Amino acid sequence: MVEVESVDVVEPSSVDAGQAHEAGYASVDELLAGLRGDPALPVYRIRLRRIDGLDPRDELARTASLTEADVAAITARLARMDRSSNRGPWTGAVLALVADRPGTVSTVLAEAMGWERQDFKLHVRRLKELGLTLSLDVGYRLSPRGESYLNYLRTR
Repeated sequence: MVEVESVDVVEPSSVDAGQAHEAGYASVDELLAGLRGDPALPVYRIRLRRIDGLDPRDELARTASLTEADVAAITARLARMDRSSNRGPWTGAVLALVADRPGTVSTVLAEAMGWERQDFKLHVRRLKELGLTLSLDVGYRLSPRGESYLNYLRTR
C-alpha cells in the first residue's frame, strides 16, 4: 500500500540525476526518453510513500462468516458493478470462474470469458477490493469471504 505524498508539475529540465535514480532510471536522459505523450503536456512528479501494515482487503477477505447485512451489501455492490458495466452482468460469472479454476493463469481465464487479459485483471481487482478474491503467484482464488458469498448464492 502506498500513500500519495505530493503531485507536482515540473519542468523536464529541472529533473536531476538523483530524482531519475529514485524513479528507477539510470539517468535523466533515460527518464525523459521514457516519457510518453505530447511533449507540450505538463510533466508530473508524484511522490509515493510505502505504508507498512496489513492491507485492509486481506483482513476483509479472511472474514468467512457473513451476516445477512454483509450478504445484502455485497449483493448490492455487485449489482451496481454489473449495471454500470458496458459488458453487462459479469460479477457472478467471474466469481464462478475463479472458484472453478483456482490458480489458473489470467490469460486462460480471460480467454474463457472472451476478454482481453488486462481487462479481466482489472475486473478481478474490483472483486478483490470487496474481499472476494485473492491474488496468487499464478492466477486467483476465492477468499474465505468470497467462498462464503458464493456458497450463499448457490444455496438460495
